[in-house]
Amino acid sequence: MAPAPSSTYSAITLNINGEKYTLPVDHRTTLLDALREQLDLTGTKKGCDQGQCGACTVLLDGRRAVSCLQLAVAAEGRAITTIEGVADGERLHPVQQAFLDLDGYQCGYCTPGQICSALGVIEEHAAGWPSAVTADVRPEAGAPPLTAEEIRERMSGNLCRCGAYVSIVQAVARAAEAQVAESQGVLPDMAEPQGAEPQVAEAEAEAEAAEAGIGAKGAAA
Repeated sequence: MAPAPSSTYSAITLNINGEKYTLPVDHRTTLLDALREQLDLTGTKKGCDQGQCGACTVLLDGRRAVSCLQLAVAAEGRAITTIEGVADGERLHPVQQAFLDLDGYQCGYCTPGQICSALGVIEEHAAGWPSAVTADVRPEAGAPPLTAEEIRERMSGNLCRCGAYVSIVQAVARAAEAQVAESQGVLPDMAEPQGAEPQVAEAEAEAEAAEAGIGAKGAAA
């Protein structure tokens, strides 16, 4: 087979999980294919390959991106975080631990993308970014309560064909609480959960109440 014209290839350097990788890529190569096929970072999954399922979600400079729609050459110079770079050595990230503790997965295929998306969601919420269901979007209003409705809307780009959505919502709420506690110097013990935290329980009660057509307080009572 004749080699492809050199004008269609470039040697690029990608900063992935704090390490630099230099590789030749066809200009048409997606970041997803570069990660999986050339760098053997197969934690990022290929699902629909059309940007619809979220299985290939990674973080680019801390923001969520579906890597199947991102060209590898366009990611040069940006900080890329894949699921392989989320944990701190042997210590799981609070988001990973919450998914594990609350069974936020079944087959696990979508889980890497769900976790990367959850990381982005928690940071976006902490920064006060509104969502499509946020009632008060004024900047001075600050971050809205991270209810089940908020979590579902913010995570809606990640599909779980097994239907583990209830547990995913609980895991995101628990991880958000854990990160707030850690930022305040409190290290919660997430290894042996004793049930959903108040925010998780409140979020689920609110969602169930909305479906039943009654007030959240009435459902909690």
